[in-house]
Amino acid sequence: MPSEAPSGVPSATPGRRAPSPRSALKWVIMLGALACLPALTVDMYLPALPQVAADLGGSDALAQLTVSCMLIGGALGQLVIGPLTDRFGRRLPLMIGIGMHVLVSLACAVVDDMYMLIGLRLVQGFFNSAASVAAMATVRDRFVGAEAARILSRLMLVIGVAPMLAPSLGSIVLEAFAWRWIFVVLALIGASLAVIVFFVMPETNPVARRTTGGASSVLRGYRTLLRDRHFMALALIPGLGMGVVMSYVVGSPFVFQQGYGLTHGQFSLLFAINGLGLVLSAQVNASLVRRVAPIRLLRTAIVAQVLMSVVLVVVAVTQLGGLIGLLVALWLVLAFQGLIPANASALALSRHGEIAGTSAAMIGAIQSLLAGLVSPIVGLLGSGTVAMSAVMLGSGLTAFVVLAAATPAYRKGGWHTPI
Repeated sequence: MPSEAPSGVPSATPGRRAPSPRSALKWVIMLGALACLPALTVDMYLPALPQVAADLGGSDALAQLTVSCMLIGGALGQLVIGPLTDRFGRRLPLMIGIGMHVLVSLACAVVDDMYMLIGLRLVQGFFNSAASVAAMATVRDRFVGAEAARILSRLMLVIGVAPMLAPSLGSIVLEAFAWRWIFVVLALIGASLAVIVFFVMPETNPVARRTTGGASSVLRGYRTLLRDRHFMALALIPGLGMGVVMSYVVGSPFVFQQGYGLTHGQFSLLFAINGLGLVLSAQVNASLVRRVAPIRLLRTAIVAQVLMSVVLVVVAVTQLGGLIGLLVALWLVLAFQGLIPANASALALSRHGEIAGTSAAMIGAIQSLLAGLVSPIVGLLGSGTVAMSAVMLGSGLTAFVVLAAATPAYRKGGWHTPI
């Protein structure tokens, strides 16, 4: 394990120079574009959920399952693709994954059965997970310590564009054509990313640093991670945070379009405003992490998010403040999310730099799997405001328990103890 710096994250690898601002900006834009592909694939599709259910003759819960299955597919994909990026480099698995994303998107555009769409979304999630796992592993290849946490926070600015703009783009396509054309647009986006990777993105995992073993080596890597209690706790926290976000994502189209009668355009605007909260808090985190240890930011943000989630549930149950009251409470819950995944991921990745792809895969897989398992609960509970807010609270509270029980974050001296 690397040596620790006072900030609670590993010090820079000897000989690795800090990137220039221009170089860092290039990596943020390029990696952010890759990392937001799965988010785009979810968020562009959200305004179409009620229409998909009606067109394919399925229930609201089945329509939501097309989102959840993509997340579960992403979890499985990252577990497979992550070790492949350690073995064959970042670029080759990434190009294959994006190429398959394009083909599956086109298949989704012509499907005529709800269960077939659910299956295709599972496959789509599996392959486009290559984009996010390669982006995370590349961050670990190029940046370390607090700088890695800062870059991950900056990535949130790019990734945050997805929830701000994707539903609006999806609504435009929906109004002009039909929901099937959303998948055509996703195929075009994937093709554009493939061109960028092929011509612009260098290989950051040189041959000399790649793993050489087969399946047994992969299993040893995962066994090492599973035995590291602190790593696993930190890896769980972004996933539980994504459970908070995805509970909102799958529930909000029904809460606001059906429950409150908002139009596609109004819903997209609301989604953009909430996405702005995530982006702003991520940028606050990027500034704070230079002066405050990531573990301090993480422990504070989780407590604040849980408290705001309690307020959200109270507003949902009592209808205090009506729609405005609900939107304010929801915005605050989501805003604190911007301070959680970057710090937890940077701390987790710092523990096993020699298998960065496998580590990133484990973090991403847990994130997608938990989000995929948690989000359907909203539909099972009725897809209403109370169901959505209660599941968000449950996810946030579980993240607090994991951090408190499995790390020294809240123990005596934990404020200063590196994890």
